[in-house]
Amino acid sequence: MSASVRARRPASPPPGTSHAPPMTSQRFPHARQDHLDADMRRAAASKGLAPGRTKVYPLGGLHISSGEWKLLAVILIVASAVRLFRLSKPASVVFDEVHFGKFASKYIKTQYFVDVHPPLAKLLITLAAFVFGYDGSFDFKDIGKPYDDVPYVAMRLVPAVFGIATIPLSYLTLRGLDCRATTALLASLFLTFENAIVTQSRYILLDSPLVFFTALTIFFWVGFCNEDKHEPFTESWWFWLFMSGLSLGAVFSCKWVGLFTIATVGLSTIQQLWVLLGDLRVPPRVWMRHFVARALCLIVVPIIFYMGMFQIHFLILGSSGDGDGFMSSEFQHTLGGRGMLDTFADVAVDSQLTLRHVNTQGGYLHSHAHNYPGGSKQQQITLYPHRDSNNDWRIYNATWEAEHENGGLMYIKDKMRVKLEHISTGKRLHSHDVRPPVSDVDFQNEVSAYGMPGFEGDANDDWWVEIVHGDKRDSESTKRLRTLRTKFRLRHALTGCYLFSHKIKLPEWGFEQQEVTCNKNAVMANSLWYIETASHPDLPADAPKVNYKLPGFMAKFLELQQVMFITNAGLTDRHTFDSRPESWPRLRRGINFWVKDRTQIYLIGNPMVWWMSTLAVFSYIAVRGLLILRAKRGYRDFDNSRVVKYDGVCGFLFLGWFLHYFPFYLMGRQLFLHHYLPALYFGILLMSGVFDLVTSSLRPRVRLQIAGVLIILVVWNFAYFSPLAYGNQWTKSKCNNAKWLKTWDFSCNDFPDSYAEYTAAAGPTQHQAPANPTVAGGHNPPEAEPDAERTSAFEVKPEPGHDVFGGDHDAQSKAFPPPVVDEDAIIESVIRVTTEGAAEEAGSVDAASVSSEGESSSAAGSSSSSSDSSSSSSSASESSASSDSAADASSSAGANARPAKPAGPAGEAEAEAEQAAKDLFPDAV
Repeated sequence: MSASVRARRPASPPPGTSHAPPMTSQRFPHARQDHLDADMRRAAASKGLAPGRTKVYPLGGLHISSGEWKLLAVILIVASAVRLFRLSKPASVVFDEVHFGKFASKYIKTQYFVDVHPPLAKLLITLAAFVFGYDGSFDFKDIGKPYDDVPYVAMRLVPAVFGIATIPLSYLTLRGLDCRATTALLASLFLTFENAIVTQSRYILLDSPLVFFTALTIFFWVGFCNEDKHEPFTESWWFWLFMSGLSLGAVFSCKWVGLFTIATVGLSTIQQLWVLLGDLRVPPRVWMRHFVARALCLIVVPIIFYMGMFQIHFLILGSSGDGDGFMSSEFQHTLGGRGMLDTFADVAVDSQLTLRHVNTQGGYLHSHAHNYPGGSKQQQITLYPHRDSNNDWRIYNATWEAEHENGGLMYIKDKMRVKLEHISTGKRLHSHDVRPPVSDVDFQNEVSAYGMPGFEGDANDDWWVEIVHGDKRDSESTKRLRTLRTKFRLRHALTGCYLFSHKIKLPEWGFEQQEVTCNKNAVMANSLWYIETASHPDLPADAPKVNYKLPGFMAKFLELQQVMFITNAGLTDRHTFDSRPESWPRLRRGINFWVKDRTQIYLIGNPMVWWMSTLAVFSYIAVRGLLILRAKRGYRDFDNSRVVKYDGVCGFLFLGWFLHYFPFYLMGRQLFLHHYLPALYFGILLMSGVFDLVTSSLRPRVRLQIAGVLIILVVWNFAYFSPLAYGNQWTKSKCNNAKWLKTWDFSCNDFPDSYAEYTAAAGPTQHQAPANPTVAGGHNPPEAEPDAERTSAFEVKPEPGHDVFGGDHDAQSKAFPPPVVDEDAIIESVIRVTTEGAAEEAGSVDAASVSSEGESSSAAGSSSSSSDSSSSSSSASESSASSDSAADASSSAGANARPAKPAGPAGEAEAEAEQAAKDLFPDAV
């Protein structure tokens, strides 16, 4: 058509009516419904569709065929088999089950605790334990401790089910992103056979629920985006948006890492609203509806869900527990067993009182009848978190005896000089120019209790009261000390330092209580005190009384968030298996979870999955950068619909990977490889998106064949490293061959040389000793250790990248060590025999002694003969045992046994025994 020719526009319709859609066209001269056969028209009518419309928009834009649902069922069966295999093994505590299992016990016993993670995942694990009859009596104290009357399989089943449910979510998410079924199948099987995710989902840990709710959130968000493109503000549109917000609340309620998922959805929301703002077809009122709907569902709903989890947390933990010390005094008094009766509000000279520190969760100023081992060696002053009679003090006026006010009472006012006497020991709060036992610096002075009955003390007992602030509800609290209302400092009269405390603890001689010093450069917050209880014999019964104002839910919630944040940021100590973010994408090292005799559980990823996902991330960065450079040079790549589609899909997945990975660079806290698992989920989806793009021009059969090869390689990698995931039997040679990187520090020395050794260890023991054998000296030999589960996870702490279990561990690993030829026991038995023979000839021992010695000598003879027989039947490796084993055996030979010597040839031992007998008893020989 020429540029000067214009198509004629149809005539305008009458006012109040609109253009009727054309029923026919030049290409299709008949109406659309006329092209449908009877069956298609009947199917459309049964769905309530207008004539000619044969398709309904699927929920969330998920075009899933019936065959795909059957395929998903098969994938679920495979995922269940992979994650539930040997779930009951090991039957002992593994890695962080120490913490999260212990929290389940505290939930069941309703004892308050503090954790750095929100409560949702812990509550789900506790629910499973409670349903299966757990009473909370197991302490989960140590890695490797055998489970006793604990439904640990049911507790492990919770993370396992979440791990299984993550698999179909990955499939449906990619299908929602308009990727092919082959691509979705590839991602789901990659996740199914990813060793690190499998290992993490088999134990009482929080990362499996975290990854599940992350995947659930992304799935719902993809469905909402599809609905939003199709038609906004429908019922299904609201459903997907609301479920996205609910999932955001759930992922944030498992771990604070869920904030990264919120950031991912939040940036996608901002991008949507920005596009809508530039769309002139969207009126401002409609744009505001979009904004309010997203704010309501993606901000308000997650916050309500998150706070609801803490409300359940507070309702369950209603009793006092070991987490009290992290909370304020007001918070502590909301717990059962921590309530306090009303106490007098006025504080006067001669009042009996208890002082609490403000900043370190309100420990009591405390003393006890124990002295410092160094310094002045005077009585200790500490900060103690529990109520005790040793927290009681009496306050005196240190300047003059003045006329008492108000019927004999003299109130403690600002700038008043006072003394504090410890009631139970009669000594006064004291400081001097002596360095404290732990904080040995020039600006810190020791604080002690000093004095004796009848001793008036000295000026080092004097302190100035400095009121800092009071309570707005009590005007008198800023003028004089008022119980619970006045915050004040105590300044030492002679040195000018302030009574001070911090979170540094004293050693065992101080019962690990907090240190109290006198600080010349004291921080205000750490030198503030207040009076919790006060009593005076001259106060009438109806005198004003006060008590703690118990906080409500919101105050408790905000305080706990602050405590969790401070505690989380304070986890900066090094751990044997911690790692930094730059090592995660290349899988530099893993985490040792558990070590049993000749088996091990070690968190390590599937190398092929891990490295392919990392390669996909860097490939996207490179290609996206190239497209930007080409656009600057005038190329119109983004006019291609395929480029636009995959840029949107891969860009969204890359954003999720980046936001779940990069923030860890900003953290100084302790980090582990499992912190990368949410980012790995996005990396696997991104790798699948790249696969979909690369194979988009291939025939379906070729694409499926390529995917099949990749899946086979991934399954082979999984099977190759599966002994580390399940704690299965393995050999030393296979373990060494599996160390593809030198920095992989799982132990190969703990594995036997062949699988036959497992059978030998499990079978009946050869060369078993009698039921109650004895050796020289009448002592029983050390019994062979049972095949118990032992862990060495915390016995050694190597530097990162070092072989944790390097060195010879054969003596520790073997359940039945080979018998050792004990030459020293033989020598001792010969000497005893000759000694007893000489004594009998001389008649210098009584009958009882002879009888006793005779029993010992016969026992020694039987022991030596059995040693000789075992020596003759032992193998060459058994005869060349280590000197440490020989020393242990000789020490058990008797109380009078000499220090062990390295085992030598039998001829040398006999010659040495004969020479010793000749030297000691020449006549007998």
